[in-house]
Amino acid sequence: MKKLLLSAMAAATLAAALPAAAQNVAIVNGKAVPKSRVDALAQQVARSGRPVTPELQGQLKDEVITREIFMQEAQKLGLDASDDYKNQIELARQTILIRELFADFQKKNPVTDADIQGEYDKFAAANSGSEYRARHILVEKEDEAKAIIASLKKGGKFEDIAKKSSKDPGSGANGGDLDWANASSYVKEFSDAMVKLKKGQLTDVPVKSQFGYHIIRLDDVRQAQLPKLEEVKPQIAQQLQQQKLAKFQEDLRSKAKVE
Repeated sequence: MKKLLLSAMAAATLAAALPAAAQNVAIVNGKAVPKSRVDALAQQVARSGRPVTPELQGQLKDEVITREIFMQEAQKLGLDASDDYKNQIELARQTILIRELFADFQKKNPVTDADIQGEYDKFAAANSGSEYRARHILVEKEDEAKAIIASLKKGGKFEDIAKKSSKDPGSGANGGDLDWANASSYVKEFSDAMVKLKKGQLTDVPVKSQFGYHIIRLDDVRQAQLPKLEEVKPQIAQQLQQQKLAKFQEDLRSKAKVE
């Protein structure tokens, strides 16, 4: 009877120990290394987009065991008692907790399809209408601009003069080409003069702006070609998410009592 009782007690002890052992990946110098550490590393890898394969799972297990060995040695040397260590731990704790705060906010305040549609509609309204393909030559002095216009009317090649004389390095190197753009993309003086031109027409007089004097040639006009909603949906969603998070952060700062 006594042997039966001891056997039952041993079996019960073993049964209780098995679940606990299953929660550990190793025992290092008598200290358990919990499986949750491997799981945490695996989550980090998964968030980066890498697949957590069985081979990688084994590498992660080796990693947490190695870390435990090094940690024990550092603690044996008393390095965890230094002020520098404690300050770094506090900064790391703050970083993790703040990241969790922002993740929690984004989870509770997702960007909806209606939000995305509304933002796209505003973008479409602001960029609809005509697009213009223009070239310009930018110079500092009005007399110089007038001389260029005279030269162009005598048969001078716009692209060559732009490359040689324009002080706008971006378009000048491309023969003055400004590519397709909405009129609102330019300063008012420039856009007002440009939209009055017909295709192929050159401004008769220099156009003055804050940048200098422009000689403008309108090469073509077309209806604005906007991307479809599905093409820009991810970018709009990311932008709105960032805006929501920025407002949340600003609200917290404005409400905080800082003395």
